[in-house]
Amino acid sequence: MKHFALLFTFLVFLFLSCSPSDSDKNKAVNTQDEWWKEEIVYQIYPRSFKDTNGDGIGDLKGIIENLDYIQSLGVTAVWLNPIYSSPNDDNGYDVSDYRNIMKDFGTMKDFDHLLEGLHKRGLKLIMDIVVNHSSDEHKWFKQSRSSRDNPYRDYYHWWPAEKGKPNYRYSLFDVKGDAWKYDKQTNAYYLHYFSQKQPDLNWSNPKLRQEVYDIMKFWAKKGVDGFRLDAFQFAAKDTTFPAFPVGYEKNFIAYYAMQEGIHDYLKEMHKEVFSQFKVMSVAEGAGRNFEDAHNLVDADRKELNMAYAFDGVDLARYEGYELGRFKKVFTQWDSAFADKGWISIFLANHDQARMVSRFASDKAEFREAAAKMLNTFILTMRGTPYCYYGDELGMTNTTFKGIEDFRDIAAINGYKKAKSKHEDMDYFMNKLRFESRDNGRTPMQWNTNDFSGFTKGKPWLPVNANHKFVNVEQQQKDPLSVLQHFKSLTALRKNNAALIHGKYTLLAPDHKQVYAYTRTMDGQKILVLLNFSNTSASITLPEIKKIKQTLINNYTGLSHEKNTITLQAYQATVHAL
Repeated sequence: MKHFALLFTFLVFLFLSCSPSDSDKNKAVNTQDEWWKEEIVYQIYPRSFKDTNGDGIGDLKGIIENLDYIQSLGVTAVWLNPIYSSPNDDNGYDVSDYRNIMKDFGTMKDFDHLLEGLHKRGLKLIMDIVVNHSSDEHKWFKQSRSSRDNPYRDYYHWWPAEKGKPNYRYSLFDVKGDAWKYDKQTNAYYLHYFSQKQPDLNWSNPKLRQEVYDIMKFWAKKGVDGFRLDAFQFAAKDTTFPAFPVGYEKNFIAYYAMQEGIHDYLKEMHKEVFSQFKVMSVAEGAGRNFEDAHNLVDADRKELNMAYAFDGVDLARYEGYELGRFKKVFTQWDSAFADKGWISIFLANHDQARMVSRFASDKAEFREAAAKMLNTFILTMRGTPYCYYGDELGMTNTTFKGIEDFRDIAAINGYKKAKSKHEDMDYFMNKLRFESRDNGRTPMQWNTNDFSGFTKGKPWLPVNANHKFVNVEQQQKDPLSVLQHFKSLTALRKNNAALIHGKYTLLAPDHKQVYAYTRTMDGQKILVLLNFSNTSASITLPEIKKIKQTLINNYTGLSHEKNTITLQAYQATVHAL
């Protein structure tokens, strides 16, 4: 019995020593819970991806038809811009029914097939939730404006006219820039930070909040994998609407974003929705500073998963930008989130012109190399990468002539506003042609056909003329194309944990042409060199001597001598050290 007791004690000890510790268990659970850190998100603007019924508008069946293509890119998740019922004042960001599909896009059955097809291929689906505002054609607003004592009255922000006109609030899309719209039916003003047809929802009303959580649960129960909260940093408002300083609209984020109450709403949303389903969450915007961003996404806050900040994407303007500033912004964001929280990495979305036109060059001699270089940046930085449809091909800005060529309400109303203020309209139009959101919304370029294989009808927005040589069909056949390079990058990222979780270190911060950095994790070290200029550039670094293997190169050759590499125009290389 004594020997048996000793044997038993030894076996127990052996079992405990071999079993994972509590910290190891927690680490494993946390890694699983934080799956969204390892995703590569592909954003699709449904209206512009693929039309299957000839009405010139992309639809859900068009996405379904191309699920194999999406899977072939090596991305792991799809973010869809809004597909809910909408009168389309702002291309779906004015929702009239959150539980239904816009007729232009198809039916709920189509959606179910899309979700099933994505999941079958191991792809996740992220839905856009637009709940800072609704459409003025939503049943809530129709009820709200019908009388002052209607149960839905407080779902929106109203100001009784007998109290005088409310203090000025800036509107991003209004022709006059005024966010208060007078409604004679009840002799009151309603608030709209965006267009007049997008009245802001009143998040201080608990009934409204519960309505939103129920909507999110509706989609989560269907199996969607995440939510992107559109304009949510503006949701909380001081409902006394005090006066703001004259000219505040030049820095309206400081007055609109992250107001008192927003964290209460997000904690409640987390409790009601995010904690109940395995879904990721990201808000459009990250507040006014790093502290705001951390308060949104640090895990112990129990609010959101990741920050989606605009500091980087907003740098590229018609007037140009400096690489030094670009490096500084992305390095500061990485540094601020090196130990806690998580960020998104992107250079384009539906609210921006095409990234290769803005951040590099879309000239014929540079476009391919430049597009590959920018994709290399996005897919080798720390943070969840968001890749916008068509950027895997190097799609560019299109050619707009007059204001009649534009479809975006922001462009059209911005033009009217500028004209009423007697601005320099030549300058305004040149800037609009470069920066307009419509540049990033032109139809996907599938082939060389008249409408690039997007539609058999007349496309809702003209196809870029360069689809004759920038398209999927041709690039699938070309081993050196932007598309094939994109696939190599997604594969590289997925096969190297250092590119996902590894430490980021900026090198040569003062170099005027080259952005250089390393990614390091568990003994693995990767060097990334990106020439952001249209001329050759040499860089000397001690790390260059340690190169063991070149993993990615968007050119067929590389000038490398000892500790110096000379990069050609927009050349991008990734090396194992």
